[in-house]
Amino acid sequence: MHIVTLLTSPETPALDPALVDSLRNAWGGGAARWLAVDEAAEFAVAERPGNLWDVWADLQKMGVDLVVQPQEGRRKRMLLADMDSTMIRQECIDELADAAGVGDYVKEITARAMNGELDFEGALTERVALLKGLDAGVIGKVLRERIELMPGGRELVTTMRGNGAYAALVSGGFTAFTAKVAAELGFDEHRANTLLIEDGRLTGAVAQPILGREAKVRALEEISARLGISKADVMAVGDGANDLGMLGLAGAGVALHAKPSVAAQCDIRVNFGDLTALLYVQGYAKAEFLS
Repeated sequence: MHIVTLLTSPETPALDPALVDSLRNAWGGGAARWLAVDEAAEFAVAERPGNLWDVWADLQKMGVDLVVQPQEGRRKRMLLADMDSTMIRQECIDELADAAGVGDYVKEITARAMNGELDFEGALTERVALLKGLDAGVIGKVLRERIELMPGGRELVTTMRGNGAYAALVSGGFTAFTAKVAAELGFDEHRANTLLIEDGRLTGAVAQPILGREAKVRALEEISARLGISKADVMAVGDGANDLGMLGLAGAGVALHAKPSVAAQCDIRVNFGDLTALLYVQGYAKAEFLS
C-alpha cells in the first residue's frame, strides 16, 4: 500500500477538492483524508502509479506538490536537517561575505557548489579565505539582523520530538550559526564547521576536517546507530548537492526548494510547501502540530 500526498503553499492554500478527487479516481485510490483545509490531503493506492512523474510535472504547473511513498514506516523516528536555505532562508557564508565586501563573488561560488558544479570542500576553503581579517563580532550582527528561520521549522522539530523523534542539525556551514539555530528550534544536537578566530578576527580558515557531504552521511549513520534505529527510520531534508548522500541514505530524503540537479535525484520534492510539508508526508494533520 502507498500513500499519495498533495500539498500547496501554506501562504496561499488553494488545493482544489475536485483535483484531489480526480487524481484519486484516476489512480483507484481510497477515500481522501484532508490534513489541512485547502492545503494538504492524502489517499491510499494499492501500488505506486506508473505515470507518477508525468502527473507530478503537470501538478507543478498548478503550484501543487505530489509525494507518493510506502504507507509502512512513513512516520519517522529521527530528523536530520541541513541548515542553510533549509532551516533558515539564507546561506550564512554569503551573509558574512556581504559584510566583508565580497558578497557577489562568494554568492556565485556558493550557488555553483550547491548545484554540484564545484567540489564542496574546495569551494568552502576558497570562500572562507576571503573572510580573512573580518571582525568576529560581525557573526553576531549577521545572526541578529540577517538570519531568518524558514517557515514551519519550529512546528516540524517540535512535533517530531513531541512524538518521540530525535532531531539533529547538520550543516556544511558554521557552528556559530548552528548553535543558535539549533537552540531556537529545539534540535537535540548540531554539527558544523568551526570558523577559526585569532585576536578577535577571522583567520580565513576553518578547523579540519571540513564537514561536507560524507560527514553528513556519517552523522546519519552514527546518530541512528547510537539511537538503535535503522536508516529507514530517518527523514533527511536539504537543498544542495552536498546533501545528496544523506538524502539518498535516509528512509525519506526530502529535497526542499532544492537546486534542480538535486531535486532530480530525490523521490520526495517539496517546491511549494514549507517545512510543515515534512509533517504532512508523515501523515500528521495540521491539528496535531506542536509549536
